[in-house]
Amino acid sequence: MSKLAHDIIIKPIITEESMMGTAFKKYTFKVAKDANKAEIKAAIEEVFDVKVAKVNTMHCKGHLRRYGRYEGYTPSWKKAIVTLTEDSKTIDFFDGLL
Repeated sequence: MSKLAHDIIIKPIITEESMMGTAFKKYTFKVAKDANKAEIKAAIEEVFDVKVAKVNTMHCKGHLRRYGRYEGYTPSWKKAIVTLTEDSKTIDFFDGLL
């Protein structure tokens, strides 16, 4: 059973550093932990109708958080930085944020 594109792409990551990458057609997303680069590439191309040149992924460890005398870790997650081809159009969602 193949995964749906919206199950792979969880949400875009909107930070100062990730928004600087949009000038070079690099977009950052939080993705499913079990998704591989080929699945992420297919999902981005399907949802946003763009051409993907490459996908870089990384696992992000959860941070230690304290609340009074209790402490625990936030969930670990996976981040994907997607680079589009030169002739591809940009992702409209990020254009409105600049």
